[in-house]
Amino acid sequence: MSVVFLWSLLISAIPVFSPHASAKDYVVGPQAPLNELEEVPWESLEPGDKVLIHARKEPYRSKWVICRRGTTDQPIVVMGIANSSGQRPVIDGRDALTRSSLNFWSERRGIIKIGGANRPADLIPAHITIANLEIRSARPPFQFKGREGVTPYPENAASIFIEKGEDITISNCVLHDSGNGFFTSPQTRRILVEKCSIYGNGIEGSILEHNNYTSSEGITFQFNQFGPLRAGCLGNNLKDRSAGLVVRYNWIEGGNRMLDLVDSHWKEPTLPEANYRETFVFGNILIKQNDRGNNQVVHYGGDSGRLDQYRMGTLFFYNNTVISERPATTVLFRLSSMQESVDCRNNIVWTTAPGRSLAIFDGNGTVNLYNNWLKKDWRKTHSTGQGEIHELGILQTGDNPGWVDIARQDFRLQTDSQPLRTGSPLPEAASQKHPLKFYYKPQREFENRPADRQHDFGALPILPPAVK
Repeated sequence: MSVVFLWSLLISAIPVFSPHASAKDYVVGPQAPLNELEEVPWESLEPGDKVLIHARKEPYRSKWVICRRGTTDQPIVVMGIANSSGQRPVIDGRDALTRSSLNFWSERRGIIKIGGANRPADLIPAHITIANLEIRSARPPFQFKGREGVTPYPENAASIFIEKGEDITISNCVLHDSGNGFFTSPQTRRILVEKCSIYGNGIEGSILEHNNYTSSEGITFQFNQFGPLRAGCLGNNLKDRSAGLVVRYNWIEGGNRMLDLVDSHWKEPTLPEANYRETFVFGNILIKQNDRGNNQVVHYGGDSGRLDQYRMGTLFFYNNTVISERPATTVLFRLSSMQESVDCRNNIVWTTAPGRSLAIFDGNGTVNLYNNWLKKDWRKTHSTGQGEIHELGILQTGDNPGWVDIARQDFRLQTDSQPLRTGSPLPEAASQKHPLKFYYKPQREFENRPADRQHDFGALPILPPAVK
């Protein structure tokens, strides 16, 4: 089953009864068999089981661990059922209660935790889907009641914390008002985050908590909307230490850096070398807000100071639309060492400030520029360093790329805009592994990218203006 269509298939496939004799549906909500989430036997879920949570006026104040295994064709599903107004069920970490039958470590680190338990017995959870829930408020000064009584959340708590697990999907969820919105540890593999809204996380004055903080072997973010962090929070929007990272067709707005792609915390020899050296970022709308934060859009390489652990590979950065609202300088890439490089092609990079405020890179590494559209009078760098930039394609420049309506954030290209059909073919690594198939549709939707629009610049193909 294609992960791209998993959410829509799940919604259409909710049965009145389970098609598998051994699988069960646990229905929670007003006038349902179960009134509270603490009544769900989380410790004994089996393949094919579904926990169906109906929206209600008051939030559910519960937290739990899932340490069970589904199968490919019988995943364990935890799904919110919206009310007639489209409101998702809300899982609130404030004063939440942990089911007494559960016993798991790192209980303080998340509202929904996957993996790492004493009861049920510890294992590697697998084939789990969490969908259509709003999960919020795992951070100081909030607290919960668990196995050690009333316990405060630490600053690095998350709405969803995956400590161990493989083949896990987080779909159509809202993750906000926590220290970290979404968090994974190195014992996780094949993670998919799609069609989620992740915003308003972080800790005031801290650079250590982020909307997203992940470290997995194989993780894909697609069709998500990442918004600004909470006011006064200094973290990044999407921070990642994974191997096999794919960031495609997302809307990412705000954060100290929008993408902070740094070195892994794996211990050798478990690091999957080949996937660690290739990172794919494409089809995204990246908006740098007018704030006093870091001037860099993307940081690639490492931040530990241990150069032997840095990514030291290639960031494939193509068909993105980048907008900076900063009145001062903007830097598209910061590369951590001379061993990092960027294959940058078919992007649109525009600033509200004059073009001389825009620099392609900071300091180190190599950036290979193929066909891109850049704000007129752009600079190679604003700093001194050993890095290099190679202009290998046709660069187009101007004051405005020809969007439909900048003020309304309608970044589709008009039919007479400059960058029509002028992009470069993708390199073999990208065209074989991650060709352009879709484009992001605000908000948290997607459409097929027309076959004749494969080489248009930017994240969005040239389409007729929307009816207003």
